[in-house]
Amino acid sequence: MAQLSVKQDAPLDFLSLGSLVHRLDPGPTPFRKSNNFDVHISGGEYNVAANLSSCFGLNTAVATAMVDYGVGEMVQRAVREMGVTPYYKWFEHDGVRGPNIATVYSDRGHGVRAPVVFYNRANEAGAMLKPGDFEWDQIFGGGVKWFHSGGIFAALSPTTSELIVEGMQAAQAAGTITSFDLNYRAKLWKTIGSEEKGQEMCRKIASHCDVLVGNEEDLQKGLGIEGQDVEKKSKLDPDAFFSMIEGVTEKFPNVKLVATTLREVKSTNRHEWAAVVWYDGQRYVSPTMQLDVVCRIGGGDGFASGLIYGMIAGRNPEQALRLGWAHGGLLTTFTGDVSQAKLPEVEAVASGGSARVQR
Repeated sequence: MAQLSVKQDAPLDFLSLGSLVHRLDPGPTPFRKSNNFDVHISGGEYNVAANLSSCFGLNTAVATAMVDYGVGEMVQRAVREMGVTPYYKWFEHDGVRGPNIATVYSDRGHGVRAPVVFYNRANEAGAMLKPGDFEWDQIFGGGVKWFHSGGIFAALSPTTSELIVEGMQAAQAAGTITSFDLNYRAKLWKTIGSEEKGQEMCRKIASHCDVLVGNEEDLQKGLGIEGQDVEKKSKLDPDAFFSMIEGVTEKFPNVKLVATTLREVKSTNRHEWAAVVWYDGQRYVSPTMQLDVVCRIGGGDGFASGLIYGMIAGRNPEQALRLGWAHGGLLTTFTGDVSQAKLPEVEAVASGGSARVQR
C-alpha cells in the first residue's frame, strides 16, 4: 500500500483544470414558468478551487477557457471574488455565435417535484481547450501541492481528455498529487463518440491519478470495474462501493485513495447523506446525516473540497472524510454552487455539532 505525500513548501495549494459555466436559477419555480432568475458561476472543477479558497483558506487556482465578452467579464468577477487565481486561455467572441461560456438552466424543484437541469453547451470555449494551451512546466515549476480535474470536462470534446492527461503527467513529474472526479455522464460522452470512448479516456486519465472520487456507477461505467447492480442496493450501503475497490487497485495500482458520497433522496428537500473513503487499505465511513436541502447542486464538489483540504492540511483520513461529509452537507443549505460556509462551521458539523442558534 502507499500513502499520499503532499508537498510542504509549495506556494500554490491547489490547481484545477476545467470549464466554467453560468447557471440560471429561478429557484423552485419551473424554468418554463419563470420570469427572473439568479446567476451562479460554476463548473465542477472550479467549484472545488473556489470552496478551498473561500471556506478553507487555501491558495488556489483554475486553468480554464475565457471569452472576451460580457458573460466572460461576469465570470471573471466571480472568480476574483472567490479568491481563485486564474490561468486563462483566451478566446475572441465574434459578437454573434461565440465561442461561448456554457449556460446551465436549473430549477430547484420542491418536495415531490424533482429539480430539472438542462444545458446549452453549443460552441463552448471550454470544449476547445487542447494540449499545449497551458504552460504546465512553468505553472508546476512554481510549486503546486494538488492538481484536480473531472469527468464532465473530460467529456466536452476529444481534446479535453487529452489536455487532462497532459496536465496530470506534468503534475506527476513535478511531484504534485493528482485527483479526478469521475462524474460519468453517458449523454456527454455520446455527443463526442460513444460510452466506450468515454471509458477508454477515463481509464487513461485514472492511470495517472493518486486520488479518485466516484460512486459505484462511476466506477462501473467510467472505468469498467465489475460490481453489483447499483439499482438494487441501498444508496447508503457502503459495501457495494468497497466491494469494487480491489478491482480499482488491480487495474490502477497508482491509486492511493478512493472516495464517494452516499445519498438517499427521500424528497427533493429531504436527503440522507453519508460518505466513504478507502485509503491505504483501510475503510472509513461517515455517520449518516439528515439533510433539509435548499439546493443540492454542488454537494459532491463540496465533499471533495473538504476531503482534499483535510489531506493537504495533514489531517488523518477519518478527519478528512468528516470534513468533506460536513462541508458537502452544509453546501446543500445554500443557493448557488460554491461554498458560503466558514471553516469553524464545517468543523463543528464534522465533530457532531448541532444546529442550535449560535449567540
